[in-house]
Amino acid sequence: MAFLPDASLFILLNILIGINIARSEPFIGINYGNLGDNLPSPEDTVKLLQSTSIQKIRLYSPDIPMIKALANSGIDIVVGTQNSEIPALASDPNAAKTWINTNVLPFYPASNIFLIMVGNEISLDENFRKQLLPAMQNMQNALDAGSLGGKIKVSTVHSMSVLSHSDPPSSGEFQTWLVDVMKGFLGFNNATGSPFVINPYPYYAYNSDPRPGYLAYCLFQVNAGRWLLRLDGHPKETTKNLGQPLIKPRINYYSGLITHFRSKAGTPLMPGKTTDTYLFALYDENLKQGPISERSFGLFKPDRTANFDVGLLKNNKENPGAPNKAMWCVPKEGVTDEQLQTNIDYACGRGIDCSPIAPGGACFEPDTLASHAAYAMNLHYQTNGRNAWDCDFSKTATLSSKDPSYKGCIYPSNAREAKTN
Repeated sequence: MAFLPDASLFILLNILIGINIARSEPFIGINYGNLGDNLPSPEDTVKLLQSTSIQKIRLYSPDIPMIKALANSGIDIVVGTQNSEIPALASDPNAAKTWINTNVLPFYPASNIFLIMVGNEISLDENFRKQLLPAMQNMQNALDAGSLGGKIKVSTVHSMSVLSHSDPPSSGEFQTWLVDVMKGFLGFNNATGSPFVINPYPYYAYNSDPRPGYLAYCLFQVNAGRWLLRLDGHPKETTKNLGQPLIKPRINYYSGLITHFRSKAGTPLMPGKTTDTYLFALYDENLKQGPISERSFGLFKPDRTANFDVGLLKNNKENPGAPNKAMWCVPKEGVTDEQLQTNIDYACGRGIDCSPIAPGGACFEPDTLASHAAYAMNLHYQTNGRNAWDCDFSKTATLSSKDPSYKGCIYPSNAREAKTN
């Protein structure tokens, strides 16, 4: 889930990534589902979150034990209503007041609820669509009555199906028959300063689209002209009919998404903007229905160990790929020019700042592929968590303890970062 502060775009996603000492990331959140019979207690879950760089959590419904456990935790909270509650919230202002009085006021501000989602993906449902905006307005009025109108926002979560098409993203448009309805939602968002929220499902989009190059597009790799800004995520297990998203593509996806957001590149329309992104999901949930993939989206197992390490933990003790001593990622001897160029394209195409190796940059000279590739590959490695897989480049890279910096060209390293923090 994510949003752009001024454009008010909010998206529900799946992700984690970090560097040697994971920083708190104000734009990284997590979706918390509890469809499991073996999940940790709310208190243990809060401790896990505090050990990571995640700073926001989305609850699909008012989970009172979790809301209480999050008090004074420093973690911001998004709370959703049930879809079944919308008719009452729309028709009866007192129902909205009761909802706020029951699920928000007793816990705020110790539990920092800052956004309420009225329903989930129901804007396409003819039975609910006309009731959704009145429900949102009644919730806003109830917050205003409780002197919380400027502190807690109200929105709803849309399905990607509200778009008639989105490939390439710059051509995205709302469904023609939904334009007037969406104007109402966007007018509400604009008037109240709340975000526009949407759920993308890139993993399933990829599985249903076998076009060459589409996987590279989904993994933030060099592709034929698409720019990928936000995605959902990849399960670690699937059934045969859904393909097999292996660990490496999953890591590449997470790495690319977080790198893009950390770069603060924004979008062509709104450069320099960050997007709050809520990753799906915190835990594997063994009671979810459907194919095994539905039960395998968790970043963590129910025992709170990571399904794989991507540098999220602040102490980084479980990241054997992030060495304590200074290391640099450089090309191996004998790598072809073609592969070096591929490595440059890959690293620089994922959000890192490659301007130092552009003409006039501090590291442009010597103007050789080997030199430029070394800088780009190392910056990719240092930025994305210093995991072993971040210095792989199809087996053409290696870690070195020899600092490749020269004259005014400084190669980043974990040791240098530690001295400046």
